[in-house]
Amino acid sequence: MSAKQNLSIEFFPPKTPEGSEKLRAVRQELYALQPQFCSVTYGAGGSTQAGTISTLKDILSEGMPAASHFSCIGATRDSVREQLQEFKQMGVKRLVALRGDLPSGYGAGGEFQYASDLVAFIRAETGDDFKIEVAAYPEIHPQAKSPEADLQAFATKVKAGAHSAITQYFYNSDAYFRFVDEAYRLGVDVPVVPGIMPITSSSQLLRFSDACGAEIPRWIRLRLQAYGDDIASIKAFGLDVVADLCEQLVNGGVPALHFYTMNQSAPTTDIVNRL
Repeated sequence: MSAKQNLSIEFFPPKTPEGSEKLRAVRQELYALQPQFCSVTYGAGGSTQAGTISTLKDILSEGMPAASHFSCIGATRDSVREQLQEFKQMGVKRLVALRGDLPSGYGAGGEFQYASDLVAFIRAETGDDFKIEVAAYPEIHPQAKSPEADLQAFATKVKAGAHSAITQYFYNSDAYFRFVDEAYRLGVDVPVVPGIMPITSSSQLLRFSDACGAEIPRWIRLRLQAYGDDIASIKAFGLDVVADLCEQLVNGGVPALHFYTMNQSAPTTDIVNRL
């Protein structure tokens, strides 16, 4: 990867003091890659909000631009307004605006039905104070009624005022390029940054992918299953597969790469070094 290739990285809020200590070290290792920004996820219904805020504060205090995930399920206009104020005071300049998942046992509550409603509200309230990212699904959102409906929903989010998009992870570059072409035909001309998930554990990857609708190509799935508990082989194979995917994407002219680090530094660093 040339020094000019932009990249960003994502963390999740640690749940324990040990996790926080470990993440502090991981961040320092990943800052060596000179990411454009670091994003921090947000649990269902804002369930990790305190952890998200403290992780964002740590990143900002380390001199790195921080982006907060921001989901609107269960939120009201007043609660969002308050949250935007807090982000502004902290120095957060970028938001990843999401509908978010319902925590189990919740009704649909709240004043925002879709991420596009949240994007429009943030823009109306704060103008250009925040750079707004939205999610994109090259392999189609698991709850979409059809591929067309999913593309329309994406176009609606962008037209509501998003500056750029980050995709769900995928392992098939054709799905990404086709999605971008089809979105462009709908008038979407913002950068669509591919989300990259390093492969380090087969059970974790299969579990995640089943939950979020990301497709694991059959050949990858079978190879991972064949390695069984051989962690070293899984990691070496995963590095080959994901570095190759990133190379196809970079050669295809993607605007940047966004790495889902899972709070580990080695997998992302290895991929970037391989490029």
